[in-house]
Amino acid sequence: MKFGFDIDDTLIDLRGYAFQLYNQKLNQNVSLDVLQTINTLEIHKAFGLTGEEGGKLWNSLADEIYYSGCPIFEGALDMLQELDREGHEIFYITARKKEHSERTKQWLIKHGFPFREDHFYCGMKDQEKIEIILDLQLDYYFDDKPAVLETLLEIPTKVYAKDNPYNQKVKVPRLKDWSELKAILAQ
Repeated sequence: MKFGFDIDDTLIDLRGYAFQLYNQKLNQNVSLDVLQTINTLEIHKAFGLTGEEGGKLWNSLADEIYYSGCPIFEGALDMLQELDREGHEIFYITARKKEHSERTKQWLIKHGFPFREDHFYCGMKDQEKIEIILDLQLDYYFDDKPAVLETLLEIPTKVYAKDNPYNQKVKVPRLKDWSELKAILAQ
């Protein structure tokens, strides 16, 4: 089978890690519980920042957010390695900016994610991401972003939302924990 995965907030806890960095860099102590109440992708309002200020801070911390200590969601790496051992194809489809492409590949390899150059897509806008998913004729696709998930509701691919507070309004099956994937595949 063919499996497609977004990376940020699907395989790795990018928002949670960025939230901790914002606390550190802004010398604040906003409780991590607040993150679970934010129903948008952006986290800047929790720190009293405008959209512009939040964007500047995110961009200034991008290297640290993406490549230092951002944790992999529990079970995600093991599950992808198992899928790979079983002979399934694994595709990474991320809207990370193109300039992060090479470093993202290296990060995936360094952390032991099954990787093939021709199975990695990076740097596209949401609509391009959707076209890639359709062109690949994936059996399963996992993402967190509402704008992407909503446009995939009518395709043959089995689409799952990596459960996050900001994607609750999208009516697709959910994956709360990567250990649930075995049960999903057994259906």
